[in-house]
Amino acid sequence: MRNFLLFLMAVGGLAVLLMWVRYGGGEHYDDLSTEPLLGEDSLEEVLSYAEPIGNVAVGPDGRIFFTVHPESRPKGNKLLEWVDGAAIPYPNGTVQPHLFDTVLGVVIDRHNRLWTIDNGNHGFGVARLIAFDLATGEVTHDHEFQPEIAPAGSFLQDLQVSADGQTVFIADPSVWRKTPGIIVYDVQTRSSRRVLDSHVSVSAQNYLIRNSLQDMSFAGGVVTLKAGVDGIALDAENEWLYYAAINHSDLFRVRVRDLMDPTLPGRELEAKVERFSRKPLSDGLSTDLEGNVYITDVERNSVFKVGQDRQLVTLIRSPRIRWADGLSFGPDGWLYLADSAIPEQVLKTKEYIQSRGPYFIFRFKPGAPGVPGH
Repeated sequence: MRNFLLFLMAVGGLAVLLMWVRYGGGEHYDDLSTEPLLGEDSLEEVLSYAEPIGNVAVGPDGRIFFTVHPESRPKGNKLLEWVDGAAIPYPNGTVQPHLFDTVLGVVIDRHNRLWTIDNGNHGFGVARLIAFDLATGEVTHDHEFQPEIAPAGSFLQDLQVSADGQTVFIADPSVWRKTPGIIVYDVQTRSSRRVLDSHVSVSAQNYLIRNSLQDMSFAGGVVTLKAGVDGIALDAENEWLYYAAINHSDLFRVRVRDLMDPTLPGRELEAKVERFSRKPLSDGLSTDLEGNVYITDVERNSVFKVGQDRQLVTLIRSPRIRWADGLSFGPDGWLYLADSAIPEQVLKTKEYIQSRGPYFIFRFKPGAPGVPGH
C-alpha cells in the first residue's frame, strides 16, 4: 500500500509538472507607458450592466450593442442593445436561447449588418457565426464551423469584416489548445481556412499579466493566462489586417489580399507578415481614418496609440478601467471601450461576480474618427 501511495504521489507530481510546463510560469513585462495624451476626465461612462461586458459594437447611427462575457457563465440574455438607458435583448429574448451559447465578439460591417462569433464552449460545442440585418433584426447569415476549423480547445472570439462584406476574419487565441491562428471565412461560398496556425506572430510569449486587480496566475502558478492572437483590426482602406496576441510584445500586420489568396502557400504567407511596432500586453484593437492603431493595455488600465511612424504612446489611462478589452468606433469621433473586468470573473463564483458589479462600457475622443462598428 505504501508503495502504491508513493506511486500515486509521483504520478500526481509529474502531472502537475507537465501542467506547469504547458500552461504555467511567466515573466514580468516592461512598462511601456508614456504620459497620457488625454486626461482621465476625458473618459465617459456610457452604460453599466450587472454582468461582465464581453465586447461592444457601435453603429454609424449610434446604436450600441454588447455581449455578456461567456467566461462569467451568464444564464440569461447574452447579446443586448442599449436603448433609452436599458439593456434590451437583441433581436429578442425569445430567440436568444436558439442562437447563442458562448457568444463574445461583435462587429458591424459597412452594409448595416451586425456579426457575432460564438466559440462553442472553447470548441467543445459548435462555434457559430451569425449576421443580423440591423434594419429588420432578421438573421441574414448563419454558419456553424467544422471541428477542423474550430477544434476542441479553440476560442473563436474576435472578428472583422472586409469592406465589401464578403470576407470575415476571426481570431483564435487558443488558450487551452495552444495552436492559435486566424480564420478566413468566405461569406458567399461558406468556406473557411485557418492561416498562420502557431506562427510566432499569433502565439503567446512567456509573459505573466500583472493586472492592477491581480496577477493572472492560478493554482499556485501552475496555470497562467497566456493567450495567442486576440485583437484584430482592419485599416480604413481595407489594405492591412493588424493583429496581436495578448501575451506578446509586438503588433503585426499582413495584407488583406494575401490573407484572401487561397493559392498562397502557408510559408509564403508567413513571409509576408510584418512586425509593425512594440505594444503592451493587450486585448482589443481598432484603427482610425488617419492610419493610427489603438491598442488596449490589460496591465495598466490604458489604451495606447501607434501611428504610421510606429511610435507607441499612452493615449488615456484610468483606474476605473479594470480590463481594457474590445474597442469600437462610433459616430462623431467617439471610441468605445468594453471593460470586461476579466480578473473579476475568471474562475470566480457567480456570487462573487455579482458582488463586483456593475460593469461598464466607456468612451472617449482620441482625436481622429474611425469606421463605426470597428
